[in-house]
Amino acid sequence: MTQGDVSHTIFGEPEPPPTRLRARRRQPQRRNRRWLVLLIALALLGGAAWAAVSVIKPVVASVFDFGGSESADFPGPGEGEVEIVVSPGETGEDIATTLRDAGVVKTRGAYIDVARSDPERAAAIQPGRYTLLKGMTAAEAFAVLADPANRITSGTTVREGLWATETFEVLSASTGIPVKEYAAAAKDAKAIGLPAEAEGNVEGWLAPSTYEFPENSTAAEQLAAMVAQTVKVLDAAGVATKDRKDVLILASLVEAEAKLDEDRPKIARVFLNRLETDGEPTYGLLQSDAAVSYGAQRRSLFPSSAELNDASNPYNTRLIPGLPPGPISNPGAASINAAANPADGPWFFFVAVNPITGETKYGVTLEDHNRNVRELTAYCNEKPKDCGL
Repeated sequence: MTQGDVSHTIFGEPEPPPTRLRARRRQPQRRNRRWLVLLIALALLGGAAWAAVSVIKPVVASVFDFGGSESADFPGPGEGEVEIVVSPGETGEDIATTLRDAGVVKTRGAYIDVARSDPERAAAIQPGRYTLLKGMTAAEAFAVLADPANRITSGTTVREGLWATETFEVLSASTGIPVKEYAAAAKDAKAIGLPAEAEGNVEGWLAPSTYEFPENSTAAEQLAAMVAQTVKVLDAAGVATKDRKDVLILASLVEAEAKLDEDRPKIARVFLNRLETDGEPTYGLLQSDAAVSYGAQRRSLFPSSAELNDASNPYNTRLIPGLPPGPISNPGAASINAAANPADGPWFFFVAVNPITGETKYGVTLEDHNRNVRELTAYCNEKPKDCGL
């Protein structure tokens, strides 16, 4: 749910202006005269007609959810658990309907009145599944939905930094949809809403997150939700459409190389300093081992000598200057924000001197870098398993 004009976005049309109210002042008198005529007619027609009205009135009341009395709300606290779903984009009125239809609240109006009294919390209700009781008061139901801790988080979690192929495997394990269906859907750019600047490559566009996919949703629909989330993050970071691809490439490199959020903007700056400098000390080479490993399609902290010297690998940033041809993973929001808003600094080098904690040191000169590399080498000699050796 989004912030905005609460009266429109969450609860529908606002109350009519005073001029309309003044125009209707005399209507209650006319309405009273109509009821008087109706009552006289009923008296003449007999009990059968009155029985008809007694049936029609509750039906009308249920349709229009007339409130204003204690009977519009359950007494609470309720009993018997029931699970309800708040879908993305639903308004407060949609939620009110869901609650009433599930027997959680007695009327839509009762819930809407409570939510209107606290529009900030109402707007912050998150999509997802919630367990409530049948016969709750509207205030109790609202309190459950407004507390994020009550959201059932049994969805599909896709972590940051996975390759697209690895993402398909995670999705398949959670949903039961075969990997091949995700792979096929990824090739249909139109079906999954893949922007033109992606050039048909889904890598980097599958936003890491926890998803509550609708029941029976297809592979294409699920990938579309992930692509849409990436676009949303890019837009929030202020990335122009023409820059999306390059920002995602840089963000994917940052995602692969950084362990701590505090290092992401600094690592982004290191890569940009290298890209913007043709000469010493790095001659435009990014020298990302993670990029080399992606091109070789082998997960490794340290690529082999053969992989490092493979000039046929277009992702070999050890040998080929500039950005690689595409993202090397699916970066999270923190890495995208770092790529869009890098730190200021003169660094050309960085190295994680502790692969476990992620402690990273930066250097301006090659001498600085070599000193930091020696620290990493000493650590790996002492604890080779930590370094994947």
